[in-house]
Formats: sequence, structure tokens, C-alpha cells
Amino acid sequence: MKKFAMAALGGTVAGVLLTTQIAGPLLAEEAKKGGSVYEQLDLFGDIFERIRSQYVEPVDEGKMIEAAINGMLTSLDPHSSYMSADAFADMRVQTRGEFGGLGIEVTQQDGFIKVVSPIDGTPADKAGIKAGDFITHVDGESVLGLTLDQAVDKMRGPVGSEIVVTIGREGTDEPFDVSIIRDTIKLTAAKSRVEGHSVVLRVTTFNDQTYDNLESSMKKAIEDAGGMDKINGFVLDLRNNPGGLLTQAIAVSDAFLDKGEIVSTRGRNPQDSERFNAETGDLAQGKPMVVLINGGSASASEIVTGALQDHHRAIVVGTKSFGKGSVQTVIPLRGEGAMRLTTARYYTPSGRSIQSLGISPDIVVEQPEVKPEDKAEDEAASAAKRMRSEADLRGAISNDSMTEDEKKVLEEEQQKAEEAAKLRSEDYQLAYAIDILKGLSAIQPDAAELQAAKQ
Repeated sequence: MKKFAMAALGGTVAGVLLTTQIAGPLLAEEAKKGGSVYEQLDLFGDIFERIRSQYVEPVDEGKMIEAAINGMLTSLDPHSSYMSADAFADMRVQTRGEFGGLGIEVTQQDGFIKVVSPIDGTPADKAGIKAGDFITHVDGESVLGLTLDQAVDKMRGPVGSEIVVTIGREGTDEPFDVSIIRDTIKLTAAKSRVEGHSVVLRVTTFNDQTYDNLESSMKKAIEDAGGMDKINGFVLDLRNNPGGLLTQAIAVSDAFLDKGEIVSTRGRNPQDSERFNAETGDLAQGKPMVVLINGGSASASEIVTGALQDHHRAIVVGTKSFGKGSVQTVIPLRGEGAMRLTTARYYTPSGRSIQSLGISPDIVVEQPEVKPEDKAEDEAASAAKRMRSEADLRGAISNDSMTEDEKKVLEEEQQKAEEAAKLRSEDYQLAYAIDILKGLSAIQPDAAELQAAKQ
């Protein structure tokens, strides 16, 4: 006991000596740093006054200050920025799911505006804008040198007005112009449909409506399919989903998980770290799942994908995701503006950060580009194949081993096969995902049967 006490005392004494020896230089260094910062602030003030008094034309002082603040924030990373009162109001409207514009999510890279993804059914989507495109000019004016918010402002305008954006695309030799008519963007964050025996859940963004949209549309799709026992699985389509609210990403992940971690966030200070866990209840009732992603799947989409992948709840199919693994906090400021500041990185349940790396699919499936002439040839070939069967030959004898009801069932199955083939030509990745669910249902017993066996 005495030895322990002495060791503790020795440690304390040594600590005091060390502090005495080092504190002086450290304090001096801190004072020097503080002085340097205040000197730079004084320099900023001097430059501001010089511009205000000597610039060739009168300047808008408010805009100068906003530009300085935005420059400070955008120097940190591509996702931190200053939002004016108008931009902050627009952001709040967008998270509610209805706004005016082109319908694209953008970021900044190498001075140009990069498309993260077009939103389904919007003017940009219909005009053929793709994830990964670079916008180099807006109405003939270069966006090089503009901040992200300034470039977005140039793309905003009255509903019904025309905008011409110049696009640089990988695989094309020269930039090309795309004309787009601005429109009111009304987002249905999530919708469902039945494909054969599979339910396709399409989630386009993570706003205030996402989980509610997903739950209600999923319930309707299950009813349309004739009940959960008629369904072989679910496809969660997150392609070209640029992300959105962290709370909604957690809610959607939780919808398909019974337990375990969904995501953790780690900030600069350890006390700012958070961990989010799933609660009991799976909307899909344990049915097999496939998640579809591509290069336009970012942020909240990657949180959901990472959670379902790490828990082996879903097979991930498609191409590598965007790789945005940071969390932004919107902090209101005086004057009704706000700043969007990167405050944390997020980590999937296995502890991996996908920042700048993205999520790699379990099965890589590219979406082939189908040219109109190729599609016409495929349709002609399919028609030719349909004409090359025994039943098409003149005078062919009938099949006497099948009843009329059995023939009807066979015809229905053939019709479904043709519809599946058509889907494959229209959306190869989705057709691949549905084929996976078919294969799983063929070799695995129903989830309800598994549960009954456990009991």
C-alpha cells in the first residue's frame, strides 16, 4: 500500500516539474498564435475598408461580407457553405418536398459543378442529365470561379423559363448544350410497385416525407400483390438518390432491421459522437432484399445501404456509390441566414467510413446504354423468336396432356416471362435484382416457414 502511495505521489511531483518546465514556452506559443489570428483579422478589416473607400465603383458591403464568409467556409470542404436568408428558406422548402427548379443535386469539383444525380421525373431527368456530368456553363456563362451557391442561383429562375446548360460528360469528346424548361419540382420521396412476385421500392430522396411515403406505398403494394405470402422479396432502389436528412436515413434503415447498430457519427470531440440502433420490427417481415445503387447514390443513401449490407440483410447490386461520408449541420445565424458546416464523419455498423471511397456492391452490374436502333433490333429478334415454336406451325397437333386451366396458367407464365424480358431491355439492373429474388425464393423456404420452424 505504501509503495502504491509513493508511486502516485512521485507521479504528481513529476507532473508539477514537467508543467513548470514547459508551461512558459507553451503559453508564449499560444499567445503568438492568438496574436497572429488577431493580426489577420485586422488585415481583413484594413482590406475591407480599402475596398469600400477606393474601389472604382461603390460596393455592396453586405454582399462583400457574405462572400468573405462563404469563402471561409468553402475553403474547408465541398459541402460547407454559407446560406443567405433566401437560400436558407429554399433549403427548408426543399426538405418538405416541393420547390422550383431543374431537379438536380449538385456538388463542386475542380471549380466546376458536378451532378450528383438528377431526380426522377424532373426536367433535368427528362432532358437526359446524368450522374457524374459536369456543368461548365449556364446560359453561355462559365461557372468556373463561382461558389456552389452562386452557380445554383444562376440555375434558379421562374417556372416555365428556359435554361441552357453546357455539359461535359465522360466518354464524349466535346461539351454539349442541353436546353431545360424550369418547373415546380414536387417530390414523392418514395413509391412502390409490383414486378411479378417482387415489390420494387423506389426512394428518390430523404426528406421529411420519405419514411411515411415508404411505409404507406409499401403497404399498398403488398395488398396489390395479394398479401405478403405472395411476395418473394423486395428491391430497394436507391440509384441516383443524392441523400438528405440523416434522421430519415436512420428511419428507413430501421424499417428493415430488427436490432443492431445502424450508423455512428464521430465529430472532432469524442463527446459529440453518436450511435443509432435499430428497434424491433421489420416491414419486410424477413423477406429477401436487394438494394440497387450507382454513382448517384450518396450520403443518406449510403447510410441505408451500408447498414443493410453490414447486417447481411440485403444483397447490394449495381455500381459503386458516390462516397459522401460526412455529416453537415445547418446552423442558423443572425440575419436569417445559416451556415452548412461539416461537423462529423459517419461510419457503417462494421466501423468503416465510406468517405471518398463509396460503397462497393456485392454484385457489380453495369447499366448498359441501349441505343434506339439496338432496341428496335432486339424487339424484332424477340418477335422472330416468338414465331419459331411448334405451336406456330400450320397443322401442328394439340397437346392432349393439359387441361384448359393448365394451358391458361402456362400462357400467364409465358406472358410474365415476356414482361420480364421487356424489363431487362428497359432496366437491366432492376431486372437483375428481381432475378436474384426469384433465385432466392426458389432455393430458400419462406421466412414465415423458417420462423415457425424455430418455434
